[in-house]
Amino acid sequence: MERRSFVRHAGLAGVLASAAAPAVVQAQAQVRWRLASSFPKSLDTLYGAADLMAKRLAEMSGGKFQISVHAGGEIVPALQVVDAVQNGSVEAAHTAPYYFFGKDETFALGCAVPFGLNSRQMTAWMVEGNGLKLMREFYRNFNIINFLGGNTGAQMGGWYRKEIKSVADIKGLKIRIGGFAGRVIERMGGVPQQIAGGEIYSALEKGTIDAAEWVGPYDDQKLGFNKVAPNYYYPSWWEGGAQVDFYVNTKAYDALSAEHKAMLEAACAVAHVDMQARYDARNPIALKQLVGSGTKLFRFPKDVMDAAFKEATAVYAELSAKNPAWKKIYEDMVTFRRDQNLWFRFAEMGFDDFMQKQKL
Repeated sequence: MERRSFVRHAGLAGVLASAAAPAVVQAQAQVRWRLASSFPKSLDTLYGAADLMAKRLAEMSGGKFQISVHAGGEIVPALQVVDAVQNGSVEAAHTAPYYFFGKDETFALGCAVPFGLNSRQMTAWMVEGNGLKLMREFYRNFNIINFLGGNTGAQMGGWYRKEIKSVADIKGLKIRIGGFAGRVIERMGGVPQQIAGGEIYSALEKGTIDAAEWVGPYDDQKLGFNKVAPNYYYPSWWEGGAQVDFYVNTKAYDALSAEHKAMLEAACAVAHVDMQARYDARNPIALKQLVGSGTKLFRFPKDVMDAAFKEATAVYAELSAKNPAWKKIYEDMVTFRRDQNLWFRFAEMGFDDFMQKQKL
């Protein structure tokens, strides 16, 4: 059988598993990309996902497709990676889409919005629902194609210098909070601050801010927030399952061979699954260590949660009335969430509720 025919009928997986694979890989042109991350190297979960993707891509391509990964600030500031990908300064980025809601609130729907989807629901919406298709339609306006690049799972609600005993304590509170959730906090009387991960500790230590949220115990412990703010709250009602993405410049992507496109997608998928596995494995250990060292663990009061839900719902209605892109994607997400919550209420929550009550 001719090699072209073999590739066409067997597909990439069959080729890579066969003796013909080295010849196919050898035939590919050398590709060298740069990736700008929004995360510091110290966060091996977030920054590490891009490293893992690049490693798998190099392995699959026999070294023909190489991506050098650069931490936030090395090439461009952490919160300017979208501009860099859009204008072609770099070929790719790894970031949290909601960082860029200032460009268009619709960015947040590709990551997490208050009272949105949990991590499994988010992946289901993206892969089996309309999520990925709709977000890619939106990102075309920015010369970007996106790939799932990880999920943190449900996050914690952050670190506070003083206890939050009621919704009244939110008023005047200067809190570092990621992305779109700041709009809701603002309506509750708080003062949201958009600060990159590597700069949060110093702001909290100096008292520039009163509180800060990041991800969860494993990362928070690495960043040392417990040393400057003793009160740790949960849950993060604004991030029930925050997805991070790989952004790729469309011109750079279109220039890839079909095989390299398939390898890129596969490498991103590996990183996506790996991130939450790491968090789920490491967060419990870190949480026990934090509490053991004096961290005070609190659940947000009900009136805080109720007020946040009310204000978030109001914000969404306002946005749907003025932003067609938001309305289209948000309404699809809401429809998907309705069925997902019905299913989770019976199966997942039923199982989890029983297991949480057992003394294992």
